[in-house]
Amino acid sequence: MQTVDLNLINTKILTDKGFVEAGVSIEADRIYKVAKLPNMPKASKTIDVKGKVTLPGLIDAHVHLRDLELSYKEDFFTGTCAAAAGGFTTVLDMPNTQPPTNTPKRLKEKIQRAKNQVMVNVGFYAAFPKQYDQFDEMVGNGALAFKVNLFRPVTELNVHQDATLLNAFKQVKRLNRLVAVHAEEGDVIQRMEDVFRKSGKTSLSHYLKAHSVEREVNAVRRVLKLAGQVGLHTHFCHISAASSVNHLKRFRSRITCEATPHHLFLTTNELRRLGGIALTAPPIRPSPNASKLWRAVNDGLIDIIASDHAPHASEEKQRENIWEVPPGIPGLETTLPLMLTQVNRGQMSWSRLIQLLAAKPAEIFHLTRGFIQAGGFADLVIVDMDQEYEIDSSKFFSKAKYSPFDGWKVKGKPTKTFVNGQLVMDEGEIVAKKGTGRIVGWKG
Repeated sequence: MQTVDLNLINTKILTDKGFVEAGVSIEADRIYKVAKLPNMPKASKTIDVKGKVTLPGLIDAHVHLRDLELSYKEDFFTGTCAAAAGGFTTVLDMPNTQPPTNTPKRLKEKIQRAKNQVMVNVGFYAAFPKQYDQFDEMVGNGALAFKVNLFRPVTELNVHQDATLLNAFKQVKRLNRLVAVHAEEGDVIQRMEDVFRKSGKTSLSHYLKAHSVEREVNAVRRVLKLAGQVGLHTHFCHISAASSVNHLKRFRSRITCEATPHHLFLTTNELRRLGGIALTAPPIRPSPNASKLWRAVNDGLIDIIASDHAPHASEEKQRENIWEVPPGIPGLETTLPLMLTQVNRGQMSWSRLIQLLAAKPAEIFHLTRGFIQAGGFADLVIVDMDQEYEIDSSKFFSKAKYSPFDGWKVKGKPTKTFVNGQLVMDEGEIVAKKGTGRIVGWKG
């Protein structure tokens, strides 16, 4: 019988029939076998998991790893260390960097910079290039999907014009890719913000007026109409308004959507108390809205949970003028503990957790990951469901040492993360060499 590289024994794995006590054999970067202990092959190394749960490595479809000219906020190494610490083995990086990822050349340069730095697998979004013939080159250079931020576009195309946005959608549809959308009426918001700035109105309440639910819902309706004309698969990022879900659910055959932990767990009560620390775009909404979003998650109307990990320097988040505070919070190291706490409370099933954080993101973005079976990539996360602790952002691997969840008590913790068969995170420490992760979708 073959001797494999590693056996994980004495673990629990979720199957269609519930949890089973079994082990996982790993050879190189693949799962060789999932079996009971007597049926496992010999291994060069064995790790006793001691009854903990083994999940498929999680996939975060919405991450800002920064780097380049924003490396003081985060870089490919620190961001992917944060991912591994949080149980994520694959993350998809957004294009609103400096410089933005809106030309084939910049995408290529970004991948070259990342490939020897990342600790987990990374796929890249591209922003719309200015020239339509460059869409093909973007895909050829490794773009998994395209992203358009209607609030703060990083494309040179005028996406506030319907004809321009429609033409870009046609290019993406032709290439059999999807478009992820930040749905807010950016042109309207910008005009409102300009008026507030000029009149010296710089408080949180004015930010919330500019980024109202109406601004999101109107953008959702506009995108649904235009994408529907070409039959484009559209993925709606960080839906914050329950009323948006009511529009999306009528188009389930060609749209998917995500919710973030901060829109699910936080309300405007926390936002007003924490100020810039909890500022995001779209913003956190009032309490009744969060309850309705949770219902949409549990009913399957929201497809995935994504962190929208958006790190900034702590001092940037503490400015008094709300228009000078960059929106975004770090989420890679808090998402899974928050969701495991929901499972421990009986408010979410294991199967739904895996669907939201692994299986469905893999399906949406055509990734051959997010499951545990022989022949699949050995991307795994082991979780201890009995560990209780308080979230402490000062211990984050991310450069962003702040969180609106600081001090929150959680129960359930990722303790080991395997990426492509390699142990990357072990009991809160990064133990693998730099560059263990791979660039997903890149043929270089």
